[in-house]
Amino acid sequence: MTNPPDYRLIILSGPSCAGKSPLAKALKRFYPELDKKMAPLVLYNSRSARPGEVDGIDYHFRVREDIEKLRAKDRFVVMDVRGDLQALDLEELERNLGNSDVFFEGNPFVGRVLQTHPDLKGFNRLSIFMSPLSREELSFFKSVKPSVSLSGLVTDIMRRRLLRRTKKQKGNLSAADLENIEKRASSAWLELQEAYLYRYVIPNHDGEDSENWDAFYYPIGDARKSLLAFVDLLQGKQPDFAEIWEDRVL
Repeated sequence: MTNPPDYRLIILSGPSCAGKSPLAKALKRFYPELDKKMAPLVLYNSRSARPGEVDGIDYHFRVREDIEKLRAKDRFVVMDVRGDLQALDLEELERNLGNSDVFFEGNPFVGRVLQTHPDLKGFNRLSIFMSPLSREELSFFKSVKPSVSLSGLVTDIMRRRLLRRTKKQKGNLSAADLENIEKRASSAWLELQEAYLYRYVIPNHDGEDSENWDAFYYPIGDARKSLLAFVDLLQGKQPDFAEIWEDRVL
C-alpha cells in the first residue's frame, strides 16, 4: 500500500488466557463510544468455536483444509498458531483501515505479523501486550535466592489460568482439553519474550479465568486497572499502570 491511511491498527496481544477477551468485552460494555470507533479484525481459524463464540464475529471458523488452500492467494497470510491454522486477509484489513481504526485482540504470533509484514509498512499502530507478570515481579524473580525458573513460573501461572477457564466452560476436561492447555501454557514463555516489541505492556493478574471481570457490576482489581489503562492508551494518554519494556527485561 503506497499511502497508508491515518487510522490506527490497534494490536492487543498476550498469552492465551492473559485477559484480552474480557478486556475487549469490558471496553464494549463500559466505553461503547470508543469501541464503536474500531472495526474488529476477524481472522480465519481452523479450530472449533468455544462456548459463546460466533462465526464471523470472533473468527471465521473453517476446516483446516480450507485454510490451507488460502496459502495460494497473495492476499492471505496463513500462520500456525499453537497447532491451529489462522489466516489474515490483508486486503480486507487495508480496506477497513481506510474507514476507521481496526482492533486486533489475539495471540502474539498474529501480533508479530501485524507489526512486521511488509505490506503493512508505514501503518499507524498502537501495540499493547498483556503480561501475567509485571516488570517489577520479573526483576524480583530474576534476582531472588534460591533462584526461580522464569519459564517454569510463567508456564505454571498460565496452566492454572487455563485449567480454571476450561473447567468453567466445559466442566469435566478430556485428554484433548488437557493437551491443549499444556500446549498453550508452554507457549506463554516464548510469547512473553516478544513483549518488548510492543509499545506498551499492561501487567494483569486477572486473566480470562478471573471473576474480577464480571462478578460485580464494575471490574475490580487488576481487571479494572487494565481496562482503565487500555482506555487511556486509546485516548492518547499515558497511564501509570502501563509499562514500557526493553529486551533485557527478561
